[in-house]
Amino acid sequence: MFGRTNIVTMVLGGGRGTRLYPLTKFRAKPAVPLGGKYRLIDIPLSNCINSGLNRIYVLTQFLSVSLHRHLRQTYRFDAFSGGFVELLAAQQTDDAGTDWYQGTADAVRKNLRYLEQPDCEYVLILSGDQLYRMDYREMLQVHRESGAEATIAALPVDRDQARSLGVMRIDPSGRVEGFLEKPQTDDEIDMVAMDPAWLDEQGIDSRGRECLASMGIYLFNRDFLIDVLTKTAYSDFGKEVFPAAIRTRHVQVYLFDDYWEDIGTIRAFYEANLSLAAEHPPFVLESPDAPIYSRARFLPPTVSQGALIRSSLVADGCRIGRDVVIEGSIIGLRCQIADGVTIRNSILMGADEREARRQIAGVTQPIGIGSGTIIEGAIIDKNCRIGRNVRIVNDAGLEDTSDDRACIVREGIPVIVKDSEIPDGWRLC
Repeated sequence: MFGRTNIVTMVLGGGRGTRLYPLTKFRAKPAVPLGGKYRLIDIPLSNCINSGLNRIYVLTQFLSVSLHRHLRQTYRFDAFSGGFVELLAAQQTDDAGTDWYQGTADAVRKNLRYLEQPDCEYVLILSGDQLYRMDYREMLQVHRESGAEATIAALPVDRDQARSLGVMRIDPSGRVEGFLEKPQTDDEIDMVAMDPAWLDEQGIDSRGRECLASMGIYLFNRDFLIDVLTKTAYSDFGKEVFPAAIRTRHVQVYLFDDYWEDIGTIRAFYEANLSLAAEHPPFVLESPDAPIYSRARFLPPTVSQGALIRSSLVADGCRIGRDVVIEGSIIGLRCQIADGVTIRNSILMGADEREARRQIAGVTQPIGIGSGTIIEGAIIDKNCRIGRNVRIVNDAGLEDTSDDRACIVREGIPVIVKDSEIPDGWRLC
């Protein structure tokens, strides 16, 4: 169905990632760790590989060093496939100008020369901060059979969900006739709502859902994309390109009715991660037919000296002491957890290899979690040194705190900033 040489994928790495701060304080948003051993960028790239796509550009502009390192160390194709995963960071050129990317469409516009290849017929645009599993070959089939010039992946949602997404109005064939970004009132939603029976006719259980939301996944005919980006100054696909295109061009929807989560905020990131450790997770990491790929680290198995672990994911290379309780949590690579530690409903991102090996002068405790520490409802970023008898629990119900500290509360969730050191006996207050 897909030709391996006729489609190019561009994964949009997003802007500064301010809603995911402080996880984006030292890294680009797609490089944020996920599920104990992956990074956000691994999701769209794995979907591409599992769909037979191997010509991929990742567009970013902020703090791209760790993202570049991860791509270089992880995604290598043999010389005969012609495949690649390359990072395109915003840069000053005669063609692109001197500005940062001004939006999703502008990011692609500034890199059009990578699409002007004779064997590129289609362009797939993806987001770098979503959790889902999709076979893009099915989307291309719908695109071709409908004769569309652009196709948007669409998720059925109810009215409450529609208020935070871009919603499309369609005709009975699935052609897009209208587009409204984040409708707030019932009157606005009525303008783009559909009859739920239409979903049932497509073989999807409507469950009362009457809106189709854009997932930020787009498939274009290459020539149409180049034409619209060179003849207009539109900077955003959802807000400008599609509302204008549907008036004169054929824009189709591709229906998707499975798990999809936009990991754009600390709360969404926290909940999506913890859901992976549930007894019946909404998104299953293991799949023989569509695995999630990441860097192969060749770490030893995790060692536990007598911990009680329930409903949790524990990555490789960890050392867990005696009388440790871990419940409903994600334990990342190379975590060092001392005796008597309690961890509940939390995410520990672990340690980088270079930080786990070396000793830093003046450090009062090693990387990891000191004995007797209690962590509940928190995120501990990489390479943190947490002392003994520390309590990282939001007992006071703080919603947000200032950024000039090692522990920053966002949306009620305490986040220990990467590389931070928390002294013995510290309490969140």
